[in-house]
Parts: sequence; C-alpha cells; structure tokens
Amino acid sequence: MVQRLDVEFEADGGVRLRAWLFVPSSNGTLRPAISMAHGYAGTREHGIEGFARAFADAGFIVLLHDHRGFGASEGEPRHDIDPWRQIADWRRALSFLESCEGVDPARIGLWGTSYAGGHALVLGATDRRLRCVVAQVPTISGYEQGLRRIPPELTASIEQAFTNDERAQARGEPPMRQAIVSVDAGVPAAYRTNDAMDFYLQPVPEGTWENTVTLRSTRAARMYEPGAWISRVSPTPLLMVVATYDTITVTDLALAAYEKALQPKRLVMFPGGHFDGYAKYFRESSTAAVDWFREHLS
Repeated sequence: MVQRLDVEFEADGGVRLRAWLFVPSSNGTLRPAISMAHGYAGTREHGIEGFARAFADAGFIVLLHDHRGFGASEGEPRHDIDPWRQIADWRRALSFLESCEGVDPARIGLWGTSYAGGHALVLGATDRRLRCVVAQVPTISGYEQGLRRIPPELTASIEQAFTNDERAQARGEPPMRQAIVSVDAGVPAAYRTNDAMDFYLQPVPEGTWENTVTLRSTRAARMYEPGAWISRVSPTPLLMVVATYDTITVTDLALAAYEKALQPKRLVMFPGGHFDGYAKYFRESSTAAVDWFREHLS
C-alpha cells in the first residue's frame, strides 16, 4: 500500500511550495527517500506521477513538488522559469524531505527529467546530501540546444523580442509571454513538434496549467548550461537516461556530456524521442531508475 499525501513547505520569500508525498507501508524502520520535480513549464500532473509510484512501490518515500509559479505551488508571476531559483527551491525540498517522518536523511536520492534533469546535474554536483542522482533526458546546454532547434534566420527576431521585453519591464510593464506549445507559426511558442503538443496538452485537472510562459524564461533557458557541472557530480553516483532520437535536449549533447562525467556513472538509452520515456518507454526508464536507487540507497 502506498499513500499519497498533500504536503507543503516554505521556500525563500515565504512562497509555499506544494507537493505530493508518497509513503509506502512501513514496519517502523527508516526508509530511503527520493526527491523529484517536473521539467520545463510542466507540473507534477504532466506524466511523472507514474515514476513516483514506481519508486514508492519499490519501497522509497517520494517527494514530488511543483516548482514555484506552477501547478499547486505559490509564486508570481505565474509560469515564470528561473533555473537557479528552481534549484534553490529544490534544496529547500530536500531539507523538508529530510524532516519527514520515516525518512532516513542519510539515504536520499534525486530524480529529474528534461529541464529538471539539468537541475539534477547541478544539484548532484553541489549538494552532498544526495547519495545518488538520476538525470532523464537532461538539458545539457541551452545555447547548443538553441542552435539545433531554432532556424538561424529566426535568431535575430528572437533576440529583438528579448530586448523589447527587457525594455518593457524597465518601464514597469509585466513580462511578455509566449505559448508553451503551438503549431501556428504566427504564434510565438517554445515548442512546435507533435510529441511536445501531445505531452503538454494531455488532460490535467482544470486550473492546474495554462499554455503560457514568460518570454524571459526562454532567454534564461538559452543561458542555462547545466552540462558544465557534470564532471563535478562524482563521487555521487550518476545515472543518465537518454533517448536515442531526442530533438529537444538533443541526444548528441547528452552523450558527449556523459563522456565527461566521472565514475561512478551509468548510461541507459531507450529507442525513442524526448517524450517517449514518460509513456512508450516508461517501463525501461523507470526500471533503470529503480535499479539505480536500490543499488545506491539500500
């Protein structure tokens, strides 16, 4: 039996971050635990509860939180993404998880996917409370990903939009916004592929999510270089789960980064695209993570 509890904790600025705590049946002994969070512009409702339940079914206590400004968590402006703020908040999540009843604070692992997979690399390199880390289809280099995903002829217009947004904010206007996904070329959007549309537009509870993100979130993403930290994750054990045909966080960047990681490390690949690890290849990606956590948190 696994209970899913609604919990919350306070981050900097008094912002309340809300989470699910998955608690397996206990015989009174302390259990290892795992901290999780969602990727870019998603929520805990977007395809990752299954991972939390798989980890809890394997005997781990699991904390899955919404980043500030998303889902059930507080934070203004809504749907505004600062990777370093999310990392700082995640440290607070780790501190909260350490204090939860039944958790062994000496046996905590971390799982992050996509943008949060990049966060997992940074946290693995800089927070030695973690006994092991799993980074699934992680962001490696915002700059290099942008070179591969954005046609060169559009770069100037994107940079001009960033400049216009900065000047507008200096005048006291709210941050400009764009869609997260859209197939309409006339609508500024972060993603346009069919698999991204299917993932972000999957049914979620009403009021949980909106198809909008601040434009400055895109600028921050293009400046974010979590792969630079990967050689510093060691001696914390690192598992990377990589999609063979990833055009979002880009397979070749992930593989090149993995080569720079030091031992102990492991690479697991599944033969799909960026979003296939959440459904089509869920069994492969979740089993690899469970095995890694069992190996290093038992």
